[in-house]
Amino acid sequence: MVKRQDFTAEQHSVRVLKVGERVRHILSELLARQEVHDDVVSASNIAVTEVRMTPDLRHATAYVKPLLGAGEDDVVHALRQNTAFLQREVAKRLGLKFAPKLKFRKDESFAEADRIEALLRDPKVARDLGDDEPER
Repeated sequence: MVKRQDFTAEQHSVRVLKVGERVRHILSELLARQEVHDDVVSASNIAVTEVRMTPDLRHATAYVKPLLGAGEDDVVHALRQNTAFLQREVAKRLGLKFAPKLKFRKDESFAEADRIEALLRDPKVARDLGDDEPER
C-alpha cells in the first residue's frame, strides 16, 4: 500500500493556484479557438481574467470579461448555458482525478480599479496624500 503524500499548507495553496492557472489557460484556449458552439460566445472576444479554485480542487470560479465590455450579462449567461461542454473539455485536458465544477462570473475588478482611481484623483484626497507637511 502506497502512503498518501502529505502536503504542507504552503504547498497545497501553491498547487491550488497552479491548477487554477491551468484551468484559466484551458478556458482561454477553448474560447479563443471558438470551440464553444454558441452564437453569443463566438461573437465575443472573452478574456478569462482569473480562476479561483476551492482548496479541494472540486469547484472553480472563472471570472470573465468581454474585451469590449459590452454584453457582459449575455456572455456570462451563454457561458453558463455551455458549462457542461466546458467542464468536459477542462476535465479531458486537466488530467485530475476529479474534474472541477465550473461557475462563471463577471469580472468586476476593472470597474473597482476605476472607482478607486477616481477617488484618488479627487482634490480632497490628493490634498491629504500630498507631501506638503513640514519635515521635523
